[in-house]
Amino acid sequence: MLNFVFGFNARLSRLRFFLASLALGLVMGTLVFAIVMHAARGTSHMRPVDIAWSWPSLIAIALFTYATFSLQSMRLRDIGRDPVCVIPGWIAFAIIDHLVATKFPALAIGKGDAQTAAGALVNLGLYLALMFWPSGEFSEPPRSSGSSLPPPPSPDRGTVSAARVRAVTAAAGGFGRRAS
Repeated sequence: MLNFVFGFNARLSRLRFFLASLALGLVMGTLVFAIVMHAARGTSHMRPVDIAWSWPSLIAIALFTYATFSLQSMRLRDIGRDPVCVIPGWIAFAIIDHLVATKFPALAIGKGDAQTAAGALVNLGLYLALMFWPSGEFSEPPRSSGSSLPPPPSPDRGTVSAARVRAVTAAAGGFGRRAS
């Protein structure tokens, strides 16, 4: 089921990820400003907790969370990692870090914080990896596991022609065979 949520086949390069993150931050900042201004205009004695639990705020939080996970998934796929494995692991680490920081306040970064120094370093490392890690190689899908033939040489390497690749493939017994 997570593959349907985080299984986008799109890839996002470093520059596009950076620009999309900036645009998302700008849009969400504008949206939060509009929600707060609308709440302040309606009633003058509204508490910040009431604003945070209002329907517009909850919808904005859901949209921001989905957009953030989508951007991270596309960037992780571009790096060559599977977002179905990385993002739930990242979330699980954040939950465990939060539990450690609340159960043992001496390990928290500061008084009242819900994050440890280890959690902050892991988050910083993951965001830096998303921002600066080079794109992975775009390769062909792997051959079926039943085939014992080596993959044919790529026609774009060196001076190997397409006719030579077809001849090597045919000579290896791959000509006319069906994949199982």
